[in-house]
Amino acid sequence: MTELRPCPPFGEQSARQKVQAAEDAWNSRDPERVALAYTEDSVWRNRDRFVSGRAEIVAFLREKWSRELDYALRKDLWAFHDNRIAVRYQYECRDSAGQWWRSYGNELWEFAADGRMRRRESSIDDVRIDETERRIFGPRPAAERGAELPLR
Repeated sequence: MTELRPCPPFGEQSARQKVQAAEDAWNSRDPERVALAYTEDSVWRNRDRFVSGRAEIVAFLREKWSRELDYALRKDLWAFHDNRIAVRYQYECRDSAGQWWRSYGNELWEFAADGRMRRRESSIDDVRIDETERRIFGPRPAAERGAELPLR
């Protein structure tokens, strides 16, 4: 399989490109598209779930987006070094009962030489919000790329 650029080692610009590419892919809500950014044997920890390999990633994401309706995500670069990137993020979604949620998370990423992620560790906290408190509506507009997320 070909490389998925940018590849490590990361500088600030290439790390920011990787973070934006991940945000764009996740906002597509296309599990197959997202899974292609990970190695065949990629390992995840997502909250209390452990996932291994692309097939499990696809199944996990299908389940996730069947529960998390109108999902919209923002990611920010936190730090980078060599083949690792740390990210903070927020996303909003609603459940089947119509309750809106904002989820705050931190991720640690480790990449293979070909630019695919081989390890993802994600810690997430969920906060109930009223629909009037929403601030993330679909993919990030071009004018907002690179803007930092608010703390609350």
